[in-house]
Amino acid sequence: MAVFDEYIEKVSRYVEEMPSRGARVLEFDRPGSPEKLREGLPIEVGPNANPGIILRGDTFLELGNPKAGSCASLLWTDRPSLIRDGRITLVGPDIPESPEASLPFGQILMAGGEGLDQEDHETLQQAQHVADQIEGYMVRSASQSLWSRVSVDAAARGFDFETLGRALMSLVRTGAPAVSAVEVLFVTTSREDVKRLDGIVSGVKEVGRNILKENWKSRGYDLDCDFDCASCKDQEICDDIRDVI
Repeated sequence: MAVFDEYIEKVSRYVEEMPSRGARVLEFDRPGSPEKLREGLPIEVGPNANPGIILRGDTFLELGNPKAGSCASLLWTDRPSLIRDGRITLVGPDIPESPEASLPFGQILMAGGEGLDQEDHETLQQAQHVADQIEGYMVRSASQSLWSRVSVDAAARGFDFETLGRALMSLVRTGAPAVSAVEVLFVTTSREDVKRLDGIVSGVKEVGRNILKENWKSRGYDLDCDFDCASCKDQEICDDIRDVI
């Protein structure tokens, strides 16, 4: 049993409970290879797909502004049966329904592969960060919170949460070939729902930090890292180590 299995099961129960709380739950099934997942998308996905920042005047929708609330996490398991491959679940309003809105935002990526173990944790964490790889989608901050923007142009071309989900699943499968199943959950209903989801995965950050620390120690480096590079006091050292590796 992988260290995150209990969290994956808790997230599944959270989704099952949401209709009884009055939330709309939409599900899309899009299993396939990274190439299949990108096929027919209204935007480009891959390195340098997003040419620059999305200014406020060019923003169709903002997600996870600190005032609205956000949470984000990546969970993995060596039991792919726990993951519904290709499933994109949306709890709450979709992007086209929310022009000029600032929505709370929860995002949980779940990946499975029979050969996955703690040595793959760092690769999986890196794979989830979109950087400039999704056209029309800009992440302003990441780690345990996720603050992002969707451009007016991308929304006009049909960018929705199915699009975002397929793009993210494609990036994870490309960045971590050992993954055989990937699933994503988005929550946009309310700050309270996102906060409750954050409570469910609150222990993930500490578990992940310990895994990373042990992995780095095995290579001879004593560093604390949670992949929030913007606020990391060891960023310069970490960059030097990566250059050496």
